[in-house]
Amino acid sequence: MDLAKIIERAKGICLSPKTEWPTIAAETADVKSLFMGYALILAAIPAICGMIGTSVIGVSLPMIGTYRTPIGTAIAHGVLQYVLALGALYLISLIINALAPTFDGQKDPVQALKLIVYASTPAWLAGVLSLIPMLGILGVIAGLYGLYLLYIGLPVLMKNPEDKSIGYTALIVVCYIVLFLIIGAVVGGIAGASMAARGRF
Repeated sequence: MDLAKIIERAKGICLSPKTEWPTIAAETADVKSLFMGYALILAAIPAICGMIGTSVIGVSLPMIGTYRTPIGTAIAHGVLQYVLALGALYLISLIINALAPTFDGQKDPVQALKLIVYASTPAWLAGVLSLIPMLGILGVIAGLYGLYLLYIGLPVLMKNPEDKSIGYTALIVVCYIVLFLIIGAVVGGIAGASMAARGRF
């Protein structure tokens, strides 16, 4: 892990994506290097900050006060969400790759993984806002910027015509939403089960 390179890449993709995407497209990479050298580190930001935010700082609820998730539960949920999110990242890359010919692009699984990994950067960085749960909604703005990065990165990495990037992006977003609804349901179901179990004993 080279922290300086991670910071430089995150800065480049967020501040100057139109020049960064061609650099990314030309780089040699594989699944291991993309996950171990970038995704695993940055994806930990929202997971760790979310655990701290919900268990230490807590959520203010009207007429109830501040609710704090028990630390053990927060850690378990954070780890689960982290693992599922990384799994979803890989699944989305497979979908991006499979859809490429539909939009006159070229299939390349590594380029597809590069695309979704680096386009996720703004959302991961915004995960620091989870330290204050009420600010978590601002992460939506970072997510929207990530969609823009995805949109301009598609023709560079997947070689589709630029005029087909809107439809390509829209279909990827639909798949992403479905996957994260599933993840939310799984994490929420486990959370509900653990709360019910604590209530019985």
